[in-house]
Amino acid sequence: MSELRLMAVHAHPDDESSKGAATMAKYVDEGVRVKVVTLTGGERGDILNPAMDLPEVHGRIHEIRIDEMARAAEILGVEHEWLGFVDSGLPEGDPLPPLPEGCFALVPLVESTERLVRSIREFRPHVLTTYDENGGYPHPDHIRCHEVSMAAYEAAADYRLFPDAGEPWAVSKVYYNHGFLRKRMQAFQDEFARNGQVGPFEKWLKDWDPELDVMDSRITTSVECAKYFGQRDQALLAHATQIDPKSFFFTTPIEWQERLWPTEEYELARSRIPVTLPEDDLFAGIEP
Repeated sequence: MSELRLMAVHAHPDDESSKGAATMAKYVDEGVRVKVVTLTGGERGDILNPAMDLPEVHGRIHEIRIDEMARAAEILGVEHEWLGFVDSGLPEGDPLPPLPEGCFALVPLVESTERLVRSIREFRPHVLTTYDENGGYPHPDHIRCHEVSMAAYEAAADYRLFPDAGEPWAVSKVYYNHGFLRKRMQAFQDEFARNGQVGPFEKWLKDWDPELDVMDSRITTSVECAKYFGQRDQALLAHATQIDPKSFFFTTPIEWQERLWPTEEYELARSRIPVTLPEDDLFAGIEP
C-alpha cells in the first residue's frame, strides 16, 4: 500500500467536525486515506440547537446522531468507524455525581485499548490525531480518548500485546489537536473592533490571561487549510442536534478566518521518525 493514511480518534460524533476537520478535508483532496474513529455514540449529548429540541428527537437521539455522523463523514470525504462505547455524559454539580455504569470512561483501559489497536492494525495509519492529557477540555470521554489513543499507539506496534488483534503496525507520528487558542480568538476579536462591531469572544478573552495561553507554546505544527473551512462548517452543521447555526462557531466571517488564521494547529506528541520543528505538514518526514 503506497498511499498515506491518517486516523483521527474522537470521543463523540461532532468532535471530528470541530477539531481538525479542514485538515482532514485537505488531505482527502490530496489523495490521502483518512479515517475517523468515533469512540462513543454520543448518546448522552445535550440538544444544543433549539430548532432540534423536539419530543421526537429526544426519543431517538442515538439514531439521529448516527445519521448526522454519516452525513458529516460524507461531506469531509472520510472513512468512518464506530468503536461502540457508550457516552459517559458530562457530570455537573458540586460534588460531581458518579459516572453512569458501563459508560466509556469506566470501561477498563485494556478493553478499549484492544478495540482501538484492532482498528489501527487494520487501517495501518502513518499518522494518528487525538486529544492531549486534558482532553482538550476536561470531559471524561475526552480524557479517556487521550489515554486509549496513547496506549493503543504503543500497543499496536508490539507483537506481544493483543496477538489476536491483527498484525503489528507502528504508527509513525501522533498529534494532539489544539484549536482553542487565545491568539486566534484575539485576532478575530480585533477584526470585529476594526469593523465597528462587538466580537463574540470578549468574555473569554477578559477572563483569559495571555500569559496563561499554555497551548500556544505547545504548537509544533500548523497546517494551511483555509480552502476547506467551508467544508468544515458544512460538516459541523450536519450535526444538527449539537450545533446551533446561530452559535459562535459561525459568527466570524469565513473570509476573515481565511485571511487572519488560515491554519489548524497541532502538537507533535510522539514520533518514531526524525522530525524538524516547526512543521506545516502532519506527514512531514514520512515516506509512504
